This record gives sequence, structure tokens and C-alpha cells, in this order.
Amino acid sequence: MMHDTKKLLSCAVLPTSYTLSDIEQGAACCVPIPHIQVENLSVSYHGKSVLEGVSLDINKGCITALIGPSGCGKTSFLSTLNRLTDLIPGCHMQGRIHIDGADVTDPRLDVLALRRKVGMIFQKPNPFPLSIRRNIEMPLREHGLSQRSAIDERVERALRDVGLWEEVRDRLDAPALALSGGQQQRLCIARALALEPSILLMDEPCSALDPIASAVVEELIQRLRNRYTVVIVTHNLAQARRVANYAAFFWMTEHVGKLIEFGRCQSLFDSPSHDLTAAYVTGISG
Repeated sequence: MMHDTKKLLSCAVLPTSYTLSDIEQGAACCVPIPHIQVENLSVSYHGKSVLEGVSLDINKGCITALIGPSGCGKTSFLSTLNRLTDLIPGCHMQGRIHIDGADVTDPRLDVLALRRKVGMIFQKPNPFPLSIRRNIEMPLREHGLSQRSAIDERVERALRDVGLWEEVRDRLDAPALALSGGQQQRLCIARALALEPSILLMDEPCSALDPIASAVVEELIQRLRNRYTVVIVTHNLAQARRVANYAAFFWMTEHVGKLIEFGRCQSLFDSPSHDLTAAYVTGISG
């Protein structure tokens, strides 16, 4: 562990309010430097509020799990982080979101550049009806990469990152839709990684997969720790405990989703500070 701690310290300066003991906590081991800062965020659809007053910092290189029952605003929150809410008719967002100091809510922001930096993985695998190679190659070309050798390098690196290269290297021109569900989801993650994002948003990435494929994807998510900032929506509390450094618990209060509690994952599960959190993580409610 000390070796890993030195490695972390070599790539970031810890704020003076943190000590070595703060990052030597097993699954909670990541550098606590804010990457995404959310202030008083609210979301409504056609005038009906679905999320109100959410404020939290999401730390760089950490995995943050969003937990809570269906309908409490977790996916809406996730969609605000790369402005996918812009694509939903009648959706209105208030508050502030800063990523690396840039105001995500600024109407002058280059949204295409934002979405390249903040990738999204959806609940159901959604590969394009193209070849495996073209699934990764097409977004690279759309974002301005045209040199064949550079594209081939990115394709191979992304597939290696998700553990798919050895499985598909001899059939890159085969249809992506012929892959298994778990392979398709890993291909979608590779497609996002090829654009070299710094943040990955994942909306229940394992819920449509069988247990074996789910375990493979979950292991991949854990390997992404420290390389990327990951925000994952999951209804699987055991999964949240296994993979996350931090957890945010959402709940419906007066028919509106609200953030009830946020903190280190182990602390939130083992010693929650709110009665609603305690009831939910122990299975009494929700």
C-alpha cells in the first residue's frame, strides 16, 4: 500500500487538509481533489421539478456511485454533467456545474468538446450497426482525427483497455452486433475511451447483462480507477460497495428527487448519518 501511496503522491499535490491516512483506506484510495463541482443544481421537465438543490464535489480519479430508488433523479443528475439534458424537450436545468474550472452551464460552451471530455455509457449496450473497427473509428474521425496510423493505434489501445483486443483482433471488420451483450458493452466503453476523456458517466452499465458479463464489466470499472473520474448510477448496492470510493444517496422528498447524503462509500454504508440512508442501505426501505 505504501508503494501505491507514493505513486499517487507523485502525480498530484494533496490539499493541506488531507493526510496520508485519508488516502490509505482500501477502496477509498484516491486523491481527494475536486474534478466536478456541483452547486445548487435543479432539473425540471415541462415545468415539473424532478431534482432540487443538489450540491457536491466529485473527486478526480475516483469512482462515485449514485444510489437510491428509481425515479429520484439519479439519471437526470448524470445527464446534466455533459449537457445531454439539452437534447430532451422541455428539460430545464438551474444551478452551476464546473469541470476543471469551466462552467458547464454556460450557453457559450462548446458542447461537442464537453462530450468528448465527459463520455457516457448507457444502461443498454448501444453499438452502432457497423463493424467493430468502425464503431471506434467513426467517432474519432468525427472529432477530427484522420491519420490512418493514429486511428489504428487508438482503436487497438481502446480495445486493449477494455480487455477486448485479444478476443476480436482477428475480426475487427465483423459486425459489432454479433458480439455478446457483455462484449458490446465493453466495446461501447472502448468507443468512449478512444476519445481520451477525463470523465466517464455510467448509467447502470451492468443492469442489462448476465452475471458473468456483469462481473467482467465491473472488474473493468475498477481498473479505470485513478485513470478516469467515474460517476456510476447503480441499483446494485453490493456493486456500489465493491467499486466506489464515494457514494451519493438520492431520495424522493415531496415528489422531488434530492441528495440526502454524500461521503466516502464505506462510511455511508457502515455508519450513515441520515436515517433514510440507513434504512435504504440495510434494505428496510426502497
